[in-house]
Amino acid sequence: MYHKTLPYRIFSIFNYILLGVIAIACLLPLYHLLMVSLSSSAAANAGLVTFWPIGFTFEAYTKTFNNINFLTSLWVSVKRTLIGTALGLVVNSIAAYALSKETHVFRGRNAYLWYFVITMLFSGGLIPSYILILKLGLMNHLAALILPGLVAVYNMILLLNFFRTVPKELEEAAFIDGAGYLRSFVSIFLPVSLPVIATIALFTMVGHWNSYFDGLIYIKSSEKLPLASLMQTIIVQGNTTSFDPAVIANMSQRTLRASQIFIGALPILIAYPFLQRFFVKGIVIGAVKE
Repeated sequence: MYHKTLPYRIFSIFNYILLGVIAIACLLPLYHLLMVSLSSSAAANAGLVTFWPIGFTFEAYTKTFNNINFLTSLWVSVKRTLIGTALGLVVNSIAAYALSKETHVFRGRNAYLWYFVITMLFSGGLIPSYILILKLGLMNHLAALILPGLVAVYNMILLLNFFRTVPKELEEAAFIDGAGYLRSFVSIFLPVSLPVIATIALFTMVGHWNSYFDGLIYIKSSEKLPLASLMQTIIVQGNTTSFDPAVIANMSQRTLRASQIFIGALPILIAYPFLQRFFVKGIVIGAVKE
């Protein structure tokens, strides 16, 4: 009956309109970027492109995909995202499973948990982090982009709180059948944790894909730069050395940049719809402590 009342209907309509306006406001810049990338150089430079391409052409995308440096950086970002997400899920889920146990099962649990939480409040700083990567011999290596952020405490806490909601009777039944902690973790906890794992996977993927600063300070070779770092040098710093000078001379930098930005945003836009249905459920479940 509550859902049929007039005030509730008015409130729902207002919510839909408001959320629709916000969604359009978020999508319009990306859509405009796509239209600029599909327009001719003259129209883009003159600022004539709004919401329809003028002088429709795929020339900017052709030049972008013919740039070996761009393709190399794209592959580096793909490797970093896939490896970093997979390792992050493994490490954080195992740590969360152990820390979700009671103190009589895992002695010293609270001390370990506070050890991790403190890292959320205090950072080692940029210079110590740089020196550590340097001393470990990870400079100019893909591991320098993955290992420092492998343990994400926020994600671990989401998993930890979710694991606490799993009925203890399920694990006790597994123990009676002869399973150990590892078998219990793999056969019981992981299958029922799909929403929160998908949520954390999305967080981790976006973080790795969009991260650019670590690539700028840890990677010295241009062919090993992740895509976000390469885009920062091209768009923010105006460094176009990764392109053939003949291409730059014959093309509008605005259309080239628009195509690169759109390609850089596309993988996450493709992945998000597949994980979105788990997103809200995973956040709510993982954020509530039993």
